[in-house]
Amino acid sequence: MSMTKILIIEDEEKLARVLELELGYEDYQTTIAYNGQKGFQLLQEETFDLILLDIMLPGMSGLELLRRFRKKDSLTPIILLTARDEVHDKVSGLDLGANDYMTKPFQTEELLARIRTQLRQKPTIEAEQQLFYQDLTIDLKTRDINRRGIAIELTPREYDLLTFLLEHKNQVFNRDQLLDKVWGFDYAGDTNVVDVYIRYIRNKIDKPFQTVTIQTIRGVGYTIKDVQ
Repeated sequence: MSMTKILIIEDEEKLARVLELELGYEDYQTTIAYNGQKGFQLLQEETFDLILLDIMLPGMSGLELLRRFRKKDSLTPIILLTARDEVHDKVSGLDLGANDYMTKPFQTEELLARIRTQLRQKPTIEAEQQLFYQDLTIDLKTRDINRRGIAIELTPREYDLLTFLLEHKNQVFNRDQLLDKVWGFDYAGDTNVVDVYIRYIRNKIDKPFQTVTIQTIRGVGYTIKDVQ
């Protein structure tokens, strides 16, 4: 059985090291990011079973990272770590999709108990970690894509665009909306990049199989419709 992977996003190096050691004693596999940008980058490149996320981070705050990450992943448990004992921070974090929070300083035993609780709850939502469309299957945990028994390789951005449209079937999105939802609100490039990536995706998931997944609504945008 593979080890449970936990991402620690914490700028206090001493605390991050303590967490790394304590979680290691419990046979968890840990990765550390000391700032928000690095943490967000790791979340684009790898999958984790649970995230420990500090609210006060340099560069990108924990709440901003949480907001962006929950656009792509609504399932991975996130426990916030905060030095503040203010209700506002906790409420904001929970509203953005955090599963739990710990106020510093905290007892390691309590954090471990909360981690175990979150991990125990994960199997109840495991079935939701796959997307299906016709004979296309996407595993949200491993990011594996399969059609008719054939594995399909997408770039991270292609994957994000395809899964967003699949998760919002029957909704039509224009280029600006897709740029905001998939590329991020701070993207400042040409909106035609959406058309380019739609074409990339179609060439990989449709053209070899003579299928149609993403539909163009002329003058409006793109959608994936439920199979009739």
